[in-house]
Amino acid sequence: MRSLPPFADLRAFLGWAEAQGDLARISAPVALAQEMTAVELAALRAGGPVLRFDHATGSGGARAAMPVIANLFGTGARVAAGLGLRPGEVAGFGAFLAALRSPAPVEGMRDALARWPMLRAALTTRPKLLRRAPAQEERLADLTALPVQTPWPGDAGPLITWPVVVTRPHGSAPGDVARYNLGVYRAQVIGPDRLILRWLAHRGGAAHARSWAAAGAPMPVAVALGSDPATLLSAALPLPETVSELTFSGVPRGARTEIAAAQTVPLMVPARAEIIIEGWVHPGETAPEGPFGDHTGYYNAAEPFPVMRVSRITCRRDPLYLSTVTGRPPDEPSVIGEVFNDLALPVIRAQIPEVIDLWLPAAACSYRIAVVRIAKRYPGQARRVMMALWGMLPQFSYTKLIIVVDEDIDARNWDDVLWALATRMDPARDLMITDATPMDYLDFASPRAGLAGKLGIDATTKIGAETTRDWGQVMALDPAHEARAQELLKGVI
Repeated sequence: MRSLPPFADLRAFLGWAEAQGDLARISAPVALAQEMTAVELAALRAGGPVLRFDHATGSGGARAAMPVIANLFGTGARVAAGLGLRPGEVAGFGAFLAALRSPAPVEGMRDALARWPMLRAALTTRPKLLRRAPAQEERLADLTALPVQTPWPGDAGPLITWPVVVTRPHGSAPGDVARYNLGVYRAQVIGPDRLILRWLAHRGGAAHARSWAAAGAPMPVAVALGSDPATLLSAALPLPETVSELTFSGVPRGARTEIAAAQTVPLMVPARAEIIIEGWVHPGETAPEGPFGDHTGYYNAAEPFPVMRVSRITCRRDPLYLSTVTGRPPDEPSVIGEVFNDLALPVIRAQIPEVIDLWLPAAACSYRIAVVRIAKRYPGQARRVMMALWGMLPQFSYTKLIIVVDEDIDARNWDDVLWALATRMDPARDLMITDATPMDYLDFASPRAGLAGKLGIDATTKIGAETTRDWGQVMALDPAHEARAQELLKGVI
């Protein structure tokens, strides 16, 4: 399925980007506090390259001990490349993943041979244990050695923004990596050996923490910084709870995941990450996290989250520090979200077959509004699709507005969608409103934290019992006349 070579680590991906002319080295001093944010966002909004800051400066203008890499996935093309794909291949890879997730019965030897890519992909999910890991070549004294950004003026302090947090449930063995969870949770630095891990209650890391707390035992945690692209993107994907991101990462990488035993905690960690932070989370030990600028474009309030006591930091020789910025879209997470939209569509269609296309606009925080294009065949179908998305698919729990349109409407074109709303929707008939449903508590528009209403808008043509009027006929020219017009105007417009 891949058209690009496997990228074993971040350095291999950076080398590929540089060979494409898609990496820029910045040698001038750039401050980690806020100034770097401005440079990153300017590059992203211009569709610019990966950035390597060779002279990052901390408080007092002191030069950082290592380069900072940013804007890694600042374009959709680089997100696709992180999966080993060209941009036009993302949808096909999504279909492949959907088939891998729910394979159809094999019908004969020819069908079995045709499925060799699936078998090969399954084999790449078996991790490979290394005795000596590049990520453990050297040690760092403490967290002050890391060039951690303070992205926004109102932020509470330095914030690690691209951590891959590795956890496992209580009662599992360190070698049982199929039960591991990898999550990207922001981590606030509050001391040379203390981090606050902001994992929300519905995330895998929080579920694992509850299992350790119930047993009254400290929980081992590792944070991988600067992992390879497949590990980074797998940790960000909304995978089923039963699928370990650590093992799954072998599929987009096209090669087995290399792991190694951590040195001070009973965990396996990505062997080719740039930096590994090891430590423990003790039951009930929390600290106020934030405020920090978030993906909504607002600062979130300070709230208590678990504290990680750092026991060791290891790294590669001449390590690189990977960072990003989260804010009002467009930002790097929203760019990743647009690619994941296409990647997830085949999985959605497998569960709701009438869905032709689905668009999660980046400007709406990448998940709060969805426009769905369906092949409508019966009355009430648009409402059924809304309820299916909200009820069947956990990733739509925080989607507070769903607009459903017909198959003749381009769901990714606001002009088309607005025309459908203006001509096919009646506010008294076509709105479906629910109350007290789960919502991202960062949504300040919600009257109660964590609970809010949802709105569904049926902007489809009304058929059968949905209307008592004859529906209008859509105007359209003869395609032959449109083709003739293009021929006559060639070279004129």
